[in-house]
Amino acid sequence: MKSTVIKYGDNVDTDVIIPARYLNTSDHKELASHCMEDIDKEFPLKAEKSKIIIAGTNFGCGSSREHAPIAIKASGIECVIAESFARIFYRNSINIGLPIIECEEAAKDIEDGNEITIDLKAGTIENITKNKTYQAEPFPEFIQEIIDANGLVNMIKERMAE
Repeated sequence: MKSTVIKYGDNVDTDVIIPARYLNTSDHKELASHCMEDIDKEFPLKAEKSKIIIAGTNFGCGSSREHAPIAIKASGIECVIAESFARIFYRNSINIGLPIIECEEAAKDIEDGNEITIDLKAGTIENITKNKTYQAEPFPEFIQEIIDANGLVNMIKERMAE
C-alpha cells in the first residue's frame, strides 16, 4: 500500500476518533463522516487523498467501542501506524480487518504529508519522501489471514464455506 500520511499526536482516544454523540448509529458511512471531527475538522477531506494515519503513543485509548476503528476504516483509511495502541483498540481493529502497525521509529520520524509504502507481510515501512525504511514486527500468520479476509467474521464465513 502506498499513500501520503495524516499525522496525529499521543493519546488520541476513542471519543476523539468518533465522538460519543454519534454512537447511536450503526451506519458506517455516517460514522466516517464524523471521524476525527473534534480534533481535525478537515479529516474527511484529508482521508480522500491520504490512506494512512501516523500517530504517537496510546492511539485508541478510552472505551472499548468498535465504532472507532469502524469509523476510521469506513473513512477510507487503509492502515494506522503508531508508537503504541490501546490493547482493546488493537484487537477491535484486527477483528474488522483494519491493519495497525506499532513502530516507534516510523511514528516519530514520518511527518504529515510524507509519502510512504507499507508491506504488511514483511513489516516494512518505506518513507519515500525521506528515503528511509523502518522495520516493524510483521503480523503472525493468523492475524494476517484475518486482515486479508477483511475481518474475523469474513474469515470465519470463508472457512465455513470450504
